[in-house]
Amino acid sequence: MNSTTSFWKYFDEICKIPRPSGNCSAIIKHLEQFAKSNNLDSKIDDAGNIVIGKPATIGMESRPAVILQGHVDMVPQIAPGTTHDFTKDSIKYSEKDGKIFAQGTTLGADNGVAVASMMAVLASTNIKHPALECLFTVDEEIGMLGAFGLDSNALKGEILLNLDSEEEGELIVGCCGATRAECKFIYSKEPVPRGDAAYKISVQNLKGGHSGLDIHLQRANAIKCLSHFLKTLVRDFEARVASIEGGTVCNAIPNEASAIITIPAEGEDDLYEVAQEFQEIFGNEYEVSDPEFELTVESISLPEGLLPEFVQDDIINAIVAIPNGVYRYSPTLKGVVETSSNLGSIHTKDNIIILDFLFRSTLDSMKGEVKSMIESIFLLAGASVRFWGNYDGWEPNMESEILKKTVKSYKYLFNEEPRVSIIHAGLECGIFSSIYPDWDMLSFGPTIKHPHSVNENLDINSVERFWKLLVAILEA
Repeated sequence: MNSTTSFWKYFDEICKIPRPSGNCSAIIKHLEQFAKSNNLDSKIDDAGNIVIGKPATIGMESRPAVILQGHVDMVPQIAPGTTHDFTKDSIKYSEKDGKIFAQGTTLGADNGVAVASMMAVLASTNIKHPALECLFTVDEEIGMLGAFGLDSNALKGEILLNLDSEEEGELIVGCCGATRAECKFIYSKEPVPRGDAAYKISVQNLKGGHSGLDIHLQRANAIKCLSHFLKTLVRDFEARVASIEGGTVCNAIPNEASAIITIPAEGEDDLYEVAQEFQEIFGNEYEVSDPEFELTVESISLPEGLLPEFVQDDIINAIVAIPNGVYRYSPTLKGVVETSSNLGSIHTKDNIIILDFLFRSTLDSMKGEVKSMIESIFLLAGASVRFWGNYDGWEPNMESEILKKTVKSYKYLFNEEPRVSIIHAGLECGIFSSIYPDWDMLSFGPTIKHPHSVNENLDINSVERFWKLLVAILEA
């Protein structure tokens, strides 16, 4: 069965089911019903993951069982001017130049590709395969919660194929670990000075992207850029800050951010002038990575209150000071990012400002170094700092039997060598390796560009090659 018809059928089906991270119940219920309708056994664990099993086809009973795995949730990003409720609305998509794009939102090919693929294999009647366990995990994008909740006795298979990689022709055999940080400022509002006028400062139309896979592209971080501008306004315009908002999740590069500020009313003309100067500066700095970069100033009504000056100054200075983006490249693998950090979001609510970070590294020691830097800066700034969601990397095994089999199948199908690599992103394989240390694991997938952003797209031709390879591995 080399046709991708079944894949696209199920991909379309799951695009109609809301599945943002933290809201996976609808897709899990759908998969449970799918299993029943196909007379397959399924089990939902305490973490919310579902495992659907399928017996080996005739003649394949003696082969080692294979686990197919992917996550059901997706990053919910919305383009400016788009109205979409990820908890209720379907993902609308269209084809352009051989690629599938969503309309104003993330597509969810990360990791809808895995969900659709597993459903297609489970529903098939003409693919030969050993005994299968299809593991659909929840909430990967907000801390790999489903993977962390997996029981060590949940699965019997010996080989795991993770279907969450995003470059066709690349076989992933290792990944970095990561840690999340939450920095919190609590304050009491102060009144707006008499004679001040209020403005909304916005940084928008940035590309954003995946904080691991796209971090080497040196794209602008909207929160960092906004903070550089705010620092000038505080220094030169006596600006006061009422609130700062930006980004959505810590594993996506924020593509927009905004702040509500006040300044003495007589400074309005100069404010617009300096905003234009910064637009030119940022436009020049990010001409290649973010050609549509936009900094805007909008006159608004006065806010109810302001951050104390020392709090706003501490927040702005801390954001300006933190390491963000690529921190270090691998000294042994040319062009491979070893360590990075990403300030993914900042939100103001109920007299609290919270910033969320994600930092990654293939070396635990370097991950600890960045962790210490962020902690030191924000403790000095008066914030409370909490670390969570730590997971280890997945160490490559170049003698892996499933790797050898997959390389052989790839060469036979396409008459070329696949690339074998490690990835600067978190894969659930890193967590699985600590729960099931004897598993033989490999990750691969079709080409997905700009995951975690509204520019996310899925290459149609690569889906066909990916599907052929998956079937060949199962039938080998």
